[in-house]
Amino acid sequence: MGEFDLIARFFDRGPARVAELGIGDDCALLGSIAAGARLAVTSDMLVGGRHFLLDTDPVGIGHKTLAVNLSDLAAMGAKPVGFTLALALPEANEAWLQGFSRGLFELADRFGCELLGGDTTRGPLNLCVTAFGEVPAQAALRRDRAQPGDDLWVSGELGGAAYALGELLAGAGQTLAQSARERLERPEPRVGLGMALRHLARAAIDLSDGLVQDLGHLCDRSRVGALIDWPSIPLDPALSLLDPVRQQSLSLSGGDDYELLFTAARDNRQAIAALSGRYGPALTRIGRIEAGEGVRILDARGAPVTLPLGGFDHFA
Repeated sequence: MGEFDLIARFFDRGPARVAELGIGDDCALLGSIAAGARLAVTSDMLVGGRHFLLDTDPVGIGHKTLAVNLSDLAAMGAKPVGFTLALALPEANEAWLQGFSRGLFELADRFGCELLGGDTTRGPLNLCVTAFGEVPAQAALRRDRAQPGDDLWVSGELGGAAYALGELLAGAGQTLAQSARERLERPEPRVGLGMALRHLARAAIDLSDGLVQDLGHLCDRSRVGALIDWPSIPLDPALSLLDPVRQQSLSLSGGDDYELLFTAARDNRQAIAALSGRYGPALTRIGRIEAGEGVRILDARGAPVTLPLGGFDHFA
């Protein structure tokens, strides 16, 4: 199976539905976006053996390849429009491609997000998506808008994906609960929630590299500090039997949660609480934004949590 046979068989779905021109030309052509809207663009690369284990179900790999990009769009309150896919493959394995494309398109179809084009080549397994979304100009959720006094909220439950990865690397995959494994391999992008927060949240970021690290990015951009109330952190059920130190490490520093972390004015508490569960996950208030810099964490007694906390770093 050659390159163009591969594209035609697994990725070309016929005439474009959203775009003016899709797969099969030198470029895709997108129609004009709505008046007063902005085009949100994000790109993420997943490398085999670095971002996912090589024996992961290809359906899950296809899902996650797109999901991490849709999570970025969700963090800006953007509605997905389309995406491109560039992939390097060690070989044209038909069974793997069948599963990968299935997982990719099942998620894409759910959010009306069309594959517009891309590239294929032979090489170490590498999957790169660039996704496009649309958001009203004054409603985009940015990292640089947090203000002292804002509440700090998070969607869903934290730490499950990092726990699952640790168990798989330790060879305990046979006893790992399927729900925990799916948190790692099939994260759910919070697109509906992001759009619902457009006029309620002030600043937002998606949690890909760990709560403390990603919150630090938001604080740096907004030039503020933050206080996290550790007992308020919603823990993934998979962490329930672990000791408190490991619970803290996984939920505060573990990556791959792909939940939304956002700030909002105190006046919006009731409206945000009303969204809890409506778009999938529960929403939990876990702290506040402060003047100053850095992220502080207090335990149940009000004492600082002094664990060595960080997050995922590709070059560490």
